[in-house]
Amino acid sequence: MKKILLVDDETRMLDLLSLYLTPKGYTCIKMTSALQAIRYLEEDKADIILLDVMMPEMDGWEACKEIRKNWDIPIIMLTARSEKNDIVKGLKIGADDYISKPFDEEELTARIDAVLRRKTGHGGIIAFNGLSLNVDSFDVSYKNQHVPVTPKEFSLLALLLKNQNKVFTREHLLTTIWGYAAPTEDRTIDSHVRNLRDKLRKTGFPVDEYLTTVWGLGYKWMDKDS
Repeated sequence: MKKILLVDDETRMLDLLSLYLTPKGYTCIKMTSALQAIRYLEEDKADIILLDVMMPEMDGWEACKEIRKNWDIPIIMLTARSEKNDIVKGLKIGADDYISKPFDEEELTARIDAVLRRKTGHGGIIAFNGLSLNVDSFDVSYKNQHVPVTPKEFSLLALLLKNQNKVFTREHLLTTIWGYAAPTEDRTIDSHVRNLRDKLRKTGFPVDEYLTTVWGLGYKWMDKDS
């Protein structure tokens, strides 16, 4: 069971986060200050930290810097602010993602899952009808032909192959793979799907039979044999 360290000076927010996350299978450790959280980490460990920005004594920015000096634990910043420069600042000082209050329960859990996947990774080979993805080396090949994909294209393809016949909205793909909302959501996803299709077609893989557009929703990878 994954352990989440919740850090917020508002006990009501801590209780709300715990209410959301405990039924999802997470163990929630609640702290009302950044200093208290750092003292906890000196004695115990956590799999991920949800860290509020606006706190007395030590704010989230400073806490993130201090945590990064000693621990490589995934950090998601929580704040009422949503300005782009705040997002950039958080990512530059070591945060893995950033979510603004108030947030949707599904969005919160999707971001937590995405950050944990990016940090821990899942080794091995994903295979499908001659298509092979090496998760350790980020290599893609079809019948021993190398497919020159970008890291984001690799993550997109791996996610679809691991969840065959499941429809992913563009927003879901953006949150899961990029980790935060981009200003041009549809074009960001659509361009990556288009490039991925083109690269797979060049190897002879019949990508159009499997990577399908679900109009008005998003994309899915069809396993016609299931």
